[in-house]
Amino acid sequence: MKWMYITIWRCIAVLFVMLGIIGLALPVMPTVPFLIVALWAASKGWPQLETWLLNHPKYGPDLIAWREHRQIRRRNKIIAIIMMASGYLISWLVPLPLWLRITVGSILLIVAVWLACLDEYEEPKSNH
Repeated sequence: MKWMYITIWRCIAVLFVMLGIIGLALPVMPTVPFLIVALWAASKGWPQLETWLLNHPKYGPDLIAWREHRQIRRRNKIIAIIMMASGYLISWLVPLPLWLRITVGSILLIVAVWLACLDEYEEPKSNH
């Protein structure tokens, strides 16, 4: 039974790493939130992937800050909120029912407020 538990967590981790990779190519899909979910799933059944994510040179510091302090960089907050607002505005160009527009807009607004209220961390300045 334990193998099934580990397999499920590994599948979730792989799915979210793949979504994070897709996010590298698509500006409307952020990478780090998907990697946060992948990290969480990996911590349940794939310690090697968890270690790899935490030690990643580009995304590791963001993942560690989230895991240890629930903090994100201000720049990432601003980008995420702008992208959510842009995506919502673009959705008005597509024929959708009004109830769906209101639901999506409400969810995005709640997420944006939650995101804006999160603590921030600053990366150490390099001496280059």
